Amino acid sequence: MMEHQNENNNASGAEPLIQDLGADLTKGKHGNIYTLTIIGQVEGHQVLPENVKTTKYEHILPLLAGIEEDDEIDGVLLLLNTVGGDIEAGLAIAEMVSGMKKPSVSLVLGGGHSIGIPLAVCTKRSFITPTASMTVHPVRMTGLVVGAPQTYRYFQRIQEQIEDFVTANSRISRERFERYMMATGEMATDVGTILYGKEAVASGLIDELGGISDALACLRGMIEKR
Repeated sequence: MMEHQNENNNASGAEPLIQDLGADLTKGKHGNIYTLTIIGQVEGHQVLPENVKTTKYEHILPLLAGIEEDDEIDGVLLLLNTVGGDIEAGLAIAEMVSGMKKPSVSLVLGGGHSIGIPLAVCTKRSFITPTASMTVHPVRMTGLVVGAPQTYRYFQRIQEQIEDFVTANSRISRERFERYMMATGEMATDVGTILYGKEAVASGLIDELGGISDALACLRGMIEKR
């Protein structure tokens, strides 16, 4: 995959890469940018139904490792439109991006909900469009749950890990993030808060309001400085 080059949007191999991984490598005078998408539901250890759009961590993790090691790639643009999904898989991808030395910028388009929040803030700089939204809510689990104090403590520890990561990789305070997470009256059937573009920036969760041109301009600037 790392040999793919897209110099004029019609380069050989571009279409299969986009179809298979929702990714593209663009070569330009400002540097070579790898665009990667996080879409639909982040799939964990359980395989989701075929009619559900998913982002598979077993595809993304080795791809990110290859990007970090590829001298021909100068920066990463992460596009997000996700409802969330598996917590461990989402955090694994977010930690991977956060640990990369190469310049990286994220752009939330449509939605960056639930575990999509750590994925949105894991890059060096984050953007959100005015109409995009982000849902902050406590850790939830579906299916059979053992009704024991240990289960509650497990949920609490996972939630603390998410809070640690988000507050370490954004400007939002832990107090505000927890307040958003536990708010009542914001959503009809759940606890939490929905933030739209300007609100997400004002809260410190996302760095800037903007679109694709703004995100790319920021990434090019980071590449040139590097």
